[in-house]
Amino acid sequence: MEGTIVHFRGSRRVKRSNQMVVQVNGVDSKDKASKLVGKKVVWKTSAGKQMVGQITNIHGNTGALRVRFDTGMPGQSIGTKVAIE
Repeated sequence: MEGTIVHFRGSRRVKRSNQMVVQVNGVDSKDKASKLVGKKVVWKTSAGKQMVGQITNIHGNTGALRVRFDTGMPGQSIGTKVAIE
């Protein structure tokens, strides 16, 4: 399964660099998104490294997901593809 990193999770003043919002292709409701909670997410850097995260919860009403990574994610990751295992 494949998704796209949409943005950092955060508020107006505070951004959490290790938590990202991911939109998955074909998932457009809370019910479909809740089935993916707990799965692993892998983002590959341009250098070939893999950063692994885990889906922790849904985000909003349109099927977006919250993903927590071990380390902070770079801003270049926004708009790139991730693999959901």
